Amino acid sequence: MSYIYKVTSKAQWQLAESFGYFAGSGIDLTDGFIHLSSAAQLIETVTKYFAGQQDLVIVVVDTEKLGDALRWEPSRGGALFPHLYGVLPTSAVVECLDLPVDEFGAHWFPPGPWNS
Repeated sequence: MSYIYKVTSKAQWQLAESFGYFAGSGIDLTDGFIHLSSAAQLIETVTKYFAGQQDLVIVVVDTEKLGDALRWEPSRGGALFPHLYGVLPTSAVVECLDLPVDEFGAHWFPPGPWNS
């Protein structure tokens, strides 16, 4: 299995769980696809777009369950990023991890492939 990651607020993810799918955050809806990250891209994504934000989660997604709606496209610095054209079904999610902020405002990443 291969995994990709979505960072979003706990509230948005709880809403997605109640509907059975995640339609995207504001930037996703504006851009027409759901922005995701590989493990190697996750920390930089959080640092750049979610600095200091509290009550976030890392949603771990099984790429095999997304089909042709998942595309790897050039983004930041020409690197290929996973973009999902369509909703993210909660059935494709393996787990959801809290992403707390420490007393200095930095995110504390739980153990995972992004720490390697």
